[in-house]
Amino acid sequence: MRCIKITSIIVLLFCQLFLISGESIAACIGRIFNPITDVDWMGVFPIKIGGMTVAGFGQEDTDTVNVSPICFCADRPPPLDVVPGIPVSFWEPVRLLEVVRDPYCFPSLGGVALSETIVGHGTNQSPDAGQAFYQVHYYIYPLFAVLELTTDFTCLERSGFDLAYMTELDPFWNNPELGALLNPEAALFANPLSIAACAGDCTAATAGFPLDPLFWCAGCWGQLYPFSGHTGFAGAGATQASALIATRFIAKLHREGLLWGSVGSSGLCGAYPMPIIKKSQYKLQLAYPIAGHVFPLGRSQLVWGWGATYPVAGEDFVYILWRKRDCCVF
Repeated sequence: MRCIKITSIIVLLFCQLFLISGESIAACIGRIFNPITDVDWMGVFPIKIGGMTVAGFGQEDTDTVNVSPICFCADRPPPLDVVPGIPVSFWEPVRLLEVVRDPYCFPSLGGVALSETIVGHGTNQSPDAGQAFYQVHYYIYPLFAVLELTTDFTCLERSGFDLAYMTELDPFWNNPELGALLNPEAALFANPLSIAACAGDCTAATAGFPLDPLFWCAGCWGQLYPFSGHTGFAGAGATQASALIATRFIAKLHREGLLWGSVGSSGLCGAYPMPIIKKSQYKLQLAYPIAGHVFPLGRSQLVWGWGATYPVAGEDFVYILWRKRDCCVF
């Protein structure tokens, strides 16, 4: 816990050293993220043991493993490779995503802004009319480990707090031509039939979870491609646009091998490569400008985002990324 606190203090001090006033650039407004009050802890549920729900509390879930009451991990050293375990599944809050209009604005750190003259010039795109461009900051923030809520449950991620990714420094995010190298298949889905299919994904995500076979869709939010910060804005609104950008960024990290699969029979014994995102593996929760409830990717903002944005102070967003975990417990 001491190492985590020291790391957090260093990050905050670094930000304060290069803090620039809100008058010198576009306003950067935020609120220090509170891991207690800003988190919808009901999102952990349902918890399943041996394929049976032991605590649900009305929370939504997907069936990702069979209902067998036992599991095995053949990759464990003998004799553990033949020792049966019990499959357990739950949802874990593991990451923070800041979706911001202006480079180097950190709303979850209280609204501090770093000087571009110190850290380098991040691209602040000037989108066309009816378009928007967002940057994303990606924090490794496994809340159970950070808060030391559990100490001996092997299924939980145990890494500490870290600011792991800033799209201001990523040329693939800021340059559409370079970004196309990460998702060359995007051209296959830029047609009316593929776009129309996303209506079904929207319906499924609003009623339950998105359709994983329609991997190019982000439910009611639009298409998952391209993996960049550009998105339509005029008709959708800032809340929906920010959720789409967060989902695109998650899909981008999967393509880059920085996020792996954690569900299904393949995930019982550890994470595995997943270059194409499995949308039903994740949920999001809005933590700023308002703290909301968890919801599946692609769900209509009319369900979860009503009144979430407002002028000036409510135009940048912080999301908590919830990841489902299937695990074989010995």
